[in-house]
Amino acid sequence: MSTFTKYTRRAMCGIAAAVVLGSAVSAQATDMAGKTVEWTIPFSEKGGSAKWANFFAPLVSEALPGQPTVVVKFMPGAGSTKGANWFQKQKNGDGTVMFGSSGSTQFPYLLGDPRVRYEYKDWNPVMATGTGGVAYLPPDLGAKFDGSANNLKDVNFIYGSQGATRLDLVPLLAWKMLGLKVEPVFGVKGRGDGRLMFERGEANIDYQTSSGYLKGVVSLVEAGKAVPMMTWGSLDADGNIVRDPTFPDVATFKEVCEKTDGCETKGEAWDAWKAFFTAGFPVQKIAFLPKGTPQEVIDTFVEAFGKVKARDDFATISAKRLGKYPMFVGKDAQAALDQATSVPDSAKAYVVNWLKEDYGVELK
Repeated sequence: MSTFTKYTRRAMCGIAAAVVLGSAVSAQATDMAGKTVEWTIPFSEKGGSAKWANFFAPLVSEALPGQPTVVVKFMPGAGSTKGANWFQKQKNGDGTVMFGSSGSTQFPYLLGDPRVRYEYKDWNPVMATGTGGVAYLPPDLGAKFDGSANNLKDVNFIYGSQGATRLDLVPLLAWKMLGLKVEPVFGVKGRGDGRLMFERGEANIDYQTSSGYLKGVVSLVEAGKAVPMMTWGSLDADGNIVRDPTFPDVATFKEVCEKTDGCETKGEAWDAWKAFFTAGFPVQKIAFLPKGTPQEVIDTFVEAFGKVKARDDFATISAKRLGKYPMFVGKDAQAALDQATSVPDSAKAYVVNWLKEDYGVELK
């Protein structure tokens, strides 16, 4: 049984365990009355991470003892490593400092990016969620897409990217495997900025994580200004790529690859793509308290996020804003983090070589 399957099943009984232990945890709960929790997101305010944190902030504020104010702050730069490096130095363990990581923070860590000065093992995960991703095209190119990428191989694509070692690694490698000529414009501060490039006609291919797609792209599709191309998919209990539950009518990259000449769903490239997809999407966003946070404060936040997950309306409201993906709390969040910060050495070696050959990125 895969690690993903194990922690997915553990997550299903997480709330039940929290109920059993709830009175013991509550007895040690930290009163947050009158305090302000600053939740730092290392991206711009336009992207999926912003929408994720802004969704959870009022819910966890209501669930925490004393109902403190939870303020989402943004610290974009260096593809999120600026904010992560800042968080590594934080020592305030009273619950007033929280950080939100994403796949674009995990990938530089996995690849040994020299700008990384943070260590996930030092941080305390209290909540994690999965997500998906949707690639889309302008209407003229969408009309050429027939379920395969064969009719798009002569197009010169422009894509607004946060960087090749960020979560954008997943779409960039997918497009390469499909034989598409995609020229990334590196340096955008968040996926929302990439979407704005698409809207202004400065880019003709883009992807958004599910929350960003639901908020910013569905309206473009409905207005006839964008056409969905594919999702990255989701993982079933056996670790197989299946259709994204939030977008069940949109084909996965695997399906498109199988219909595209020269694209293979086996071998080194596929194994590397799937490994980084697995690390970056099923556990895409994680909330942390800093190193040195006392256990009673950690338990307070775990219980609060557990209460959010247990709300009668949570499945409905989260599906509308974030999509239909699992939420992990406490020990399940730690298991999710372990999955998100490990890839096989062979996949890492393949990606490191590809980044050097295609983008001149040398990771030492």
